[in-house]
Amino acid sequence: MIHIRPATEADFATLLHVQQAAFGEYANVYQVSGWTTETLDSLREDAKEKHIFVAEAEGAVVGSVRYWTVAGVCVIRLLSVSPAHQSQGVGKALIREIEQVATDAHKFFACTMLRTARNIHLFMSLGYKAETILPDHYDHLDLICFAKYRLAGC
Repeated sequence: MIHIRPATEADFATLLHVQQAAFGEYANVYQVSGWTTETLDSLREDAKEKHIFVAEAEGAVVGSVRYWTVAGVCVIRLLSVSPAHQSQGVGKALIREIEQVATDAHKFFACTMLRTARNIHLFMSLGYKAETILPDHYDHLDLICFAKYRLAGC
């Protein structure tokens, strides 16, 4: 059973470990050092401006995601799931929690690396539509960005 909750500072070291393992899988495909070398200090600074959720399985942090809302657009970043817990619904649970709590958002927006079929499938399975491709973006990443609009009255 997956439990989603807001992250606390006590979670940060484990959260970074999970993030490093998750993004480390792509080290031979992309330059991912920005996500695999983040420090506790930079995470603390980021947490001042963004919301962070963690996913727990059997009391252990196995995933996380960050988000914030600007002008009605909820920006989702750094979705990370421990490699041992991928393909078990953790990422979906994290995204669905954001969609539930970000009631001030009319649009949800997330980007992922273009050559990561599993990530692309995840967003599409949740009803997100490809909106734009960002070739040679920061760190020379090719990104695909997805959007999902909140239905009126929801």
